[in-house]
Amino acid sequence: MESLRLLSVDPSDRGSQRCRLGPGLMSSLGLRLGSPLLVSLPGGSCLCTTWPRPDLAEGFLQIDLKCFTPSLISGLPAHLSLDKTQLSPAPCTKLKSVKVTVVVRSLDFKKNTNFSLVHELVKDMLTGVYVHKEFVINLEEFNTDIRYVAVHGICPESAAAGVITSKTGLEITEVQTVQHYKSQMQDQHTPPLGGLDEVSASLREMLQLPLLYPNTLISLGVSCPRGVLLVGPPGVGKTVLVRRVVMEVGASLVVVRGPEVVGSRPGESEETLRAVFERARSAAEEGPCVLFLDELDSLFPRRSGSSAPENRLVAQLLTLMDGMSRSDRFLIVGATNRPDSLDPALRRPGRFDREVIIGAPTLLQRKAILSVLCERMPVRPTVNIAELAQITTGYVGADLSALCREAAMHALRENVKGSGEQVVDMKHFQEALKLVGPSCLRGSLGRTELSPVLWEQIGGLEEVKTKLRQSIEWPMRHPEAFVRLGLCRQRGVLLYGPPGCAKTTLVKAAATSSRCAFLSVSGADLYSPYVGDSEKALAQLFRQARACAPCVLFLDEIDSLIGSRSDVGTPNSVQTRLLSVLLNEMDGIGLKTVERRGADKVLQAEGVEQSHADDELDCQEVCNKDVMVVAATNRPSCIDSALLRPGRLDHIIYVPPPDLQARLAILKVCTKSMPVDSHVCLEELATKTKLYSGADLENLCKEAALLALLEENMEASSIQQTHFLRSITKMSPSLTAQQISSYLIPHQ
Repeated sequence: MESLRLLSVDPSDRGSQRCRLGPGLMSSLGLRLGSPLLVSLPGGSCLCTTWPRPDLAEGFLQIDLKCFTPSLISGLPAHLSLDKTQLSPAPCTKLKSVKVTVVVRSLDFKKNTNFSLVHELVKDMLTGVYVHKEFVINLEEFNTDIRYVAVHGICPESAAAGVITSKTGLEITEVQTVQHYKSQMQDQHTPPLGGLDEVSASLREMLQLPLLYPNTLISLGVSCPRGVLLVGPPGVGKTVLVRRVVMEVGASLVVVRGPEVVGSRPGESEETLRAVFERARSAAEEGPCVLFLDELDSLFPRRSGSSAPENRLVAQLLTLMDGMSRSDRFLIVGATNRPDSLDPALRRPGRFDREVIIGAPTLLQRKAILSVLCERMPVRPTVNIAELAQITTGYVGADLSALCREAAMHALRENVKGSGEQVVDMKHFQEALKLVGPSCLRGSLGRTELSPVLWEQIGGLEEVKTKLRQSIEWPMRHPEAFVRLGLCRQRGVLLYGPPGCAKTTLVKAAATSSRCAFLSVSGADLYSPYVGDSEKALAQLFRQARACAPCVLFLDEIDSLIGSRSDVGTPNSVQTRLLSVLLNEMDGIGLKTVERRGADKVLQAEGVEQSHADDELDCQEVCNKDVMVVAATNRPSCIDSALLRPGRLDHIIYVPPPDLQARLAILKVCTKSMPVDSHVCLEELATKTKLYSGADLENLCKEAALLALLEENMEASSIQQTHFLRSITKMSPSLTAQQISSYLIPHQ
């Protein structure tokens, strides 16, 4: 089919509503000179009248945008090609009446111009124009303050389009400014939100009460709320949420960002801030308005003793907020991810009346966000969104959006290589997870990268593995069983035993199998030469862990971190203060409101029946909303007794040195990837390695391999039994019978 190339409109045709096309195409469509034509364009439609091109050339199209859908108000895209099917004749009748909204350039014109004069001007400018229901008429060519006319209804109602004559009645329902009209147009294209229903309802209530029902509040003798403060970590959707709720309420939005306000000369910032409030006050005269102050902490930080410019800016904002009268129908919404950095005077009632907390999304909220994101992608039905939501612990909305984008890019690269259709599969999400991590763990203390360790890679210790699975893995994998029996997830686990017996490796395997976030910290991450910094770092570590719960917080060598209060010479040492912070954090004392995540769910037997999968997600969210503290030590006697009581480190597990069967299993795991000769007897080696720890056995296999390379001048192809036996004679076990017996005394 021959395509039509869209050219720019001829200057002489501007404002004429003409569509220039070839005479052959006109006759094939059954169109005459001046016949109305509906053109379907990418993103909208346009109503125009057909006229032949002056050069009578076929294959080209020139359209004057006079009557079009609101989505085309910014103009047509360049280098556009259409086909014949996108052009269709539009039957038009003479209209009896038309109902419109007039869009003017400035608020001064709206205030100072007589309504009857506006009515006459619009009637004259619309006479002879073909209009369509829910379309916009462009009147900029008349060079008046009247820019657009939006058509809401026509009579007869059965017709979709028609022509306005001198006898057509004109009803103007509203006069708006261009700024207000375009802001409402932009709000209509806001993407849908997922997982923010509860916060959205709270914010919508705050906006609707003062903006839509001000007289009701005044009659009750209650002043209208003036401000709402949105608090939440970066990437949770604070800005998008404000735009969406403002669109639903039908208010206009005035957005202020930090660099727009701050000026170089003294007094310039305050002057700009006053102008912003005046702009919001003017916009509020047309209808409800919201003044949105994004990144509030960078603009109005806590005031210091010096006469810094920020102090004057904070004072100016306080003055402007206190000076708002009841006639000011606009609401101030601020957003910040550092509420403690704000000046306290801003957070009192009468200024920012309510603080809406948007925490990191919970499991069900992540599932809702992923569902919304995947709706716009060609995702294969086999992609399990519930499983993705479980894997993405600690991810905020921006992280999940980046994850879906990376998965789509992987699918695109595969398609370019010609390996299949362009559909996003679960394997693409698995690849994307390697690149996109949770933003709440970026820049956190300790180590967040977890090299995956499988249970099969750890030889022996079957009883210890079972106990760890019960504590960490079972609540994640079988939450409904825990809820059914009224069980709560344990607060903490302590692994103690001789050095080199795989305590750290066991924790890594448990975190890998349970698919939860993992944070590991050592003394070097916490200790600081400054008084109070170590305690602050430990509290911050728990805040980060709570933000991405369920999370395993691993405190390795806890005896060197915390110690026991009875053994410390000075009662006010760093270890004592750290122990106090740890006890308070594990008891849940001092949980900040800013860390709230989702609603406080309680599982009930009654209510609407849910599917088994949704019920399991509900159970998992209730069971696994806390941080699991896992500690490891080889000196359990040095740990304070207050830390070892139930409710803190509930489960105390002894990791014994490997017995004969365990040593055999460890040797099999260590030699699995080695070219071991068929005559090597691992049972004999296991018998001869009494008092060897797991680390000793791994080192034994490495020494045997190095001996084989040394003997055969780097050309060894297999490891012989003699190499292992010689390694045993060179090595001595790291454990002693006396050392092992000291662990058998119960320390709990």
